[in-house]
Amino acid sequence: MTSAAPGVLPAVSAEPSLPADTPLSVVRQLLSRMVTLCWVELRKIRHDRTEMYTRAIQPALWLLIFGETFTRIHAIAAPDGLPYLDYLAPGILAQSTLFIAIFYGIQIIWERDAGVLTKLMVTPTPRPALITGKAFAAGVRSIVQAVVIIVLSALLGVALTANPLNYLGVAVFVVLGSAFFSCLSMSIAGVALSRDRLMGIGQAITMPLFFSSNALYPERLMPGWLQAISKVNPLSYEVSALRGLLIGLPTNLLLDFGVLAGATVAAITVAALLLPRLAK
Repeated sequence: MTSAAPGVLPAVSAEPSLPADTPLSVVRQLLSRMVTLCWVELRKIRHDRTEMYTRAIQPALWLLIFGETFTRIHAIAAPDGLPYLDYLAPGILAQSTLFIAIFYGIQIIWERDAGVLTKLMVTPTPRPALITGKAFAAGVRSIVQAVVIIVLSALLGVALTANPLNYLGVAVFVVLGSAFFSCLSMSIAGVALSRDRLMGIGQAITMPLFFSSNALYPERLMPGWLQAISKVNPLSYEVSALRGLLIGLPTNLLLDFGVLAGATVAAITVAALLLPRLAK
C-alpha cells in the first residue's frame, strides 16, 4: 500500500455496495408505513371518543331486547340446545364490527375534501399500504366495541369460554372482518365520490348483509335461496368463527379464516385501484 502525499486524501477503492432495495428492506418499509398509518388513524380516537360509545348502544339493545325476548318465547331453535341469547351474542358482536366499518369510507372522503388524501397520494407509500393501514385501524377500533359486547354478554349470563387463547382468536377475526368491511366501504367511496351517496349505499347494504348471514338464525332455518347467499357472505364466516371460539359451537376455523383473509385481500386490491379516482 502506497502512502498518500501530505495534504492529499487517500484514494478510496471502489467496492460494490449492497443493493438498497432488497426484498426484505422493501417489506420492512411497507410494514412500517402501514403501522404508521394505522397509528395515525387510532390517534384520532383520543380527540373524539363519542363515536365508539354511541356505536355500542345499538348492539347492546339487540342483546338486551331482541335476545332476551326471543330467548323467553323460544321463537328460534338454537343448535345443540343452546339458549338463544348464547347463540345470538357472537352474531351481535360481528354485527357491531360491520356497523362500524361499513361507513369508514366517509372518513376517506372527508380526507379528500380536506386535501389530506392528495398529500398522502404523493408520498412514496404504495396505495395498498395506505388502504391496509386504514383498514386495520378500523379493525383495532372494533376491538374496543367487541370488549363492550363480550362484557355485556357475560353480565347477561351467556356461557362464554374461559380460554384466553380463544379471545386472542376473537380479536384476530374481529380485526379481519372489520378490515374487509372497511375496505368495502372505501371501494364504495371510490365509486360514490360523495358522503351523501356513500351513506345511502351503506344503509342500503348493511341490513341485507346482516340478515343474509347466520348472525340471527342457523342456516338450516333459511330458505334455499337465502342459504346460497349466506354461503358467500363473509359475515357468515366471521360469525361462525366467533361462535366456535366464544361458545364452542363446531366450526372450521381454517375455512373461516381463509375466506375472510381472501375477501380482505381482494377488497384491499379493489379499494387501492379506486383510490386515484377518489383523489381526483
